[in-house]
Amino acid sequence: MPGGRLTQQERQQIALGVADGLAYAEIARRLDRPTSTITREVMRNGGPTAYRADLAHRATERRAHRRRQGAPRGLQAPPQAHGRDAEAVREYEETFTTLLMQQGLPKMMSRVLTCLYTTDAGSLTASELVQHLQVSPASISKAITFLESQGLVRRERDERRRERYLVDNDVWYQGMIAAARSNAQLAETARQGVNILGPGTPAAARLENIARFVDFVAESISRAADQAREVLYTKTEVTSGGPAEPSSDRG
Repeated sequence: MPGGRLTQQERQQIALGVADGLAYAEIARRLDRPTSTITREVMRNGGPTAYRADLAHRATERRAHRRRQGAPRGLQAPPQAHGRDAEAVREYEETFTTLLMQQGLPKMMSRVLTCLYTTDAGSLTASELVQHLQVSPASISKAITFLESQGLVRRERDERRRERYLVDNDVWYQGMIAAARSNAQLAETARQGVNILGPGTPAAARLENIARFVDFVAESISRAADQAREVLYTKTEVTSGGPAEPSSDRG
């Protein structure tokens, strides 16, 4: 964590800030910490409605104790691919997981999705997810079932007939299009209120302005998503001298 681990006093100030309704960025500014640190701290310890400084501090100590006990003496964690810093990777995974949780995904589903997005192979088996996340196979099965129902992951069999789980790049495009459609529905509903409330009235004028704004944003999102869709399929070949020029993987 940038700047070292949070102290109990800092957690008390975070709790006060959350109780006062301060934005995470403001709490971070007062503590001279990255906003992502505050966001992750709150989200992994009950969220804004249930965060308690003393409980969060004890939970962090328990997690650190479990990590120390989980690694046998004299053994080190296996080296990361491409010379990555294992601690930095772990912190990044927590940050990405927190972001997904803020967008509405449950914690376990967010952790699984983060693993899939950050693996070089682009896919993982259930046993690999269990090993990486240190959770039960049942937890992985439940998370995959949910993510698959939302169109966020898909399954395939490898050459050894093992079931592997993949994240589909196109899900980002489909998500943007779904958001554009949702905005278009909002604009349509706002315009329905114009006639009901009476054209020319302040309330009707407000709704018409909302509809025009949302229409513009929805059209912009759809157009940009169509134009940038190929980016999701761009691959960069890694060479000994660094990344090569990207190329599209779609036929």
